[in-house]
Parts: sequence; C-alpha cells; structure tokens
Amino acid sequence: MQEELLQFVLQDVWDLVDLPKGHRAIGTKWIFRNKKDERGIVIKNKARLVEQGYTQEEGIDYEEVFALVARIEAIRLFLAYASFMKFRVYQMDVKSAFLYGRIEEEVYVCQPPGFENPNFPDRVYKLKKALYGLHQAPRAWYDTLSTYLLENGFQRGIIDKTLFIQRKKKDIIIVQIYVDDIIFGSTKDQMCRDFKELMHKIFKMSSMGEITFFLGLQVKQKKDGIFIRQSKYVHDILTKFGFSGSNPASTPMETHKHITADLEGEDVDDHHYSSIIGSLMYLTSSRTDIMFPVCVFARFQVSPKQSHFQAVKRIFRYLKGQPRLGLWYPHDSPFDLAYSDSDLGGANLDRKSTSGGCEFLGARLVSWQCKKQTTVSTSTIEAEYITVASCSSQVLGIQNQMLDYGMTFLHTPILIDNNSSISIVNNPVKQSKTKHIEIRYHFIRDCNEKKLIQVVKVHTSNQFADLFTKAFDVGRFTFLVTSVGMINTE
Repeated sequence: MQEELLQFVLQDVWDLVDLPKGHRAIGTKWIFRNKKDERGIVIKNKARLVEQGYTQEEGIDYEEVFALVARIEAIRLFLAYASFMKFRVYQMDVKSAFLYGRIEEEVYVCQPPGFENPNFPDRVYKLKKALYGLHQAPRAWYDTLSTYLLENGFQRGIIDKTLFIQRKKKDIIIVQIYVDDIIFGSTKDQMCRDFKELMHKIFKMSSMGEITFFLGLQVKQKKDGIFIRQSKYVHDILTKFGFSGSNPASTPMETHKHITADLEGEDVDDHHYSSIIGSLMYLTSSRTDIMFPVCVFARFQVSPKQSHFQAVKRIFRYLKGQPRLGLWYPHDSPFDLAYSDSDLGGANLDRKSTSGGCEFLGARLVSWQCKKQTTVSTSTIEAEYITVASCSSQVLGIQNQMLDYGMTFLHTPILIDNNSSISIVNNPVKQSKTKHIEIRYHFIRDCNEKKLIQVVKVHTSNQFADLFTKAFDVGRFTFLVTSVGMINTE
C-alpha cells in the first residue's frame, strides 16, 4: 500500500486541500488481489487504491467516458500478421497506468483509509490525474498514451484506433494497445529495443518479454508458426462448474436431437445457466469448434430447462476430452480466402436460418460468425444470399484493417455452395426472386461490381463454414475442425 501511495506522490496525482463549498468528496477503498501467471501460480500480491466511481454524477464529476480498446479479433489479426511476417511478438505492462492520465473535471476524493493526514484529517484530495475507479480514467489514459506515441513518430490506424504503426524504410513496428497491456513486434529487432526505451522514458513499465498470456489467450511462438489456445481457461471452467471428472464426449452436440423450447420441462436456475453460457462464450475466442452449440443454447437463457442444461453438459464433456485444441497460424502461408455458408430453417423455434461464416488470412483463421438470421427465409437461395452478404461485410472490414498494415486486398473470394445465390449476386435483374429481401443485404452486388469481393462456388464437402451452422457426426466434425486450423500441438 505504501508503494502505491508513493506512486501518487512521484506522479503528482493530487493535492491535499479543503473541500470547497458546494462540492462533495468521493470515497476511496483498498482492493487486494493475487496476480497469477498462465499456470495459475501467484506471482504478485497487489494492493490498489480505487475511487468509488459508482457515486459519480454525470455532468458534475465526469463528462465523456468512452475509451477505445482492442477487439479480440484485432488481436488475432495482429498475431496472424506477425506469423506471416515471421517476427517475434513481445508484451509489456504499464504500472499504475491510469495515474498518468490527466483529467479536466474538478474531482475531490477522501483520504485513503488508514493513511489519513493526522494534521489535516478533514481535508480531501483534489485530483490532477485519473485514479482507478473513475469513469473517465480509461479515456484519460488512452489520450495520454496515444498523444505520446503520435508525438514520437507513430501513426494511428485509420480503422483500428488502438493500433499504432511506425515505418523506417522497409522495416515496420506495430503496437497494439489494450488499456495498460501492450503487445508489439517489428521486422527489425532494433526497432523493438527502441520502442522499449521510448516507453521507459516517461512510464514505469514491466517488460514481460515474448508474449505468452494476453487477454486470457495463451500464445506460444514456435519456429514454424504461432499457436493460440485457452487450455488454462478450459481447466478453470471445468473445475468451477464441477465437470472436471466428467467422461469425455467425441463432439460438443448430438446430431439426432432437436432442440426445442421444452415448455413442459423442469426449470433450472437461470442465473447459473447464464453464467455457464457466458463462460463458454468467452472460450469461443479461440475455440471455433464449440461456437455453434454455444450460440444455440444461448437462446434459452431467459427460461432454461433441464433438457437444455443436459445438452450444455455435453459441451463440457467434449472440452474434457479436448482441452488443448487451439488455432495454428503457420509462417509459410499467404494472405487470402474467405468462406460463407448458412443452414435453411435450422432454428426449430421459429424456422429462421443460421448464418455461419469464417474468414482466413491464408491458413490463419482470424474471424468467424454464427448468428440466427432476423427474418424467415423462403428458400435456400435466400438464406445463402443473406449469409454471403453478412460474410462480405466481415471481409470488407478485414480488408480495411489490413490497409493499416500496408497491405491491399481486392477481389477477395467468398466461397459458397449454392449456384443460384451466386447468380443473384452477379445478375441483379432477377428482382422477382429478391424484391422481398431487405435492401441492406443487396450491398454485396455493389461490392462485387467494384471487385472488392468475388463469389465463388465450392463443393459442399469442402465448405468449412458448415462448422458454424449445424451439428455433425464425429467424422465430419473432426474434418471441419482440422480444416479451419485447429490443432493440438502437444
């Protein structure tokens, strides 16, 4: 605690003043926690003074609070690019990052419990910089860090504002920001060393070396590629929900059982059920193999039944048998390709179709989707057309993001297994078959005409996006999981 308060003094965070009339002081409290590594071993005991931000009032104690953070998809894209360029990725952590962010509002806080000034016990602290717990703290920190990087020769990404890039002749260094966690890599080792020195000039950093554990993802950099997994998290949730002793299952979802609302079934605790689904949703950050069943069972969180809970148990049994599966990003693979698919009327409750898609950069799976469509499709053609439109928006997003990396992609192929849908994309005069489809889905025709994407036929047996639209037997399921780049390196 004394070390934490020393940081406040060194960084000139506050001033001890009398509380002005008409103002109020916000309470403070100490938070204690153990920091663990990816193996679950305690590496540090932390004490942090936080402000009770829930008592702040908008317009008085804070104004704008929005702060940019990197999406998990952006992290996968970063690692895919690093794999393609064959450079090492490093990480560092800014100690007490929020204490560097200056605030504009007039905010007063109570003296820390146990460290009141004996000469002025009734005084309060007027904040100059952000304190943990303040609504505006993340925004203030991002503004401070981004300004510093821009002043030192970095350029901010046009699409991803948490990505910072610096180029020197043919070499490049890329930096991705997630609050106070930073990952970076370069085609030249000297640029990485220069970046570390730059950060140490004004920030107190803890250089953590090569990236191993970031946002819950375990990252292993090998000679021939990068492996991403969440095996530690799998172990944690198996233990948390009491499935560590379960018998393994070969697939996460049975193929012969139809999932219904089961209105007559036995109720289960909806809070417990939602907690399970939420934990599994986070696991889909790297586990594409459970994406479809998790999305299906997430639809029953309002009124879950025993039958739904039993079906969810199978996902845990599958994880028990396959805890170490992860995404493999090989070095020797180019950047291209995207897949798209849908399942007509797959949702038994309302007969809506399921859109599934996955986007690759070479053999590296960086994005995937599984979503029930908002309207009931009258034919397979319509369901596929809506899905390929959704997939194209994801492809365009990746194309735009790759511009920040200095790479341009045009005429990206989107592979679907329906010739009629391809015909509708290429031939906009068929209004009789498409006039009832919402206008927002027709933008794919414009993308096709501008040659941003191209819709290509693929045989159903090679449609890897099937993994996100339906359940399969163990043979087909294993083939699809392997095809999208999921392996067990051990």
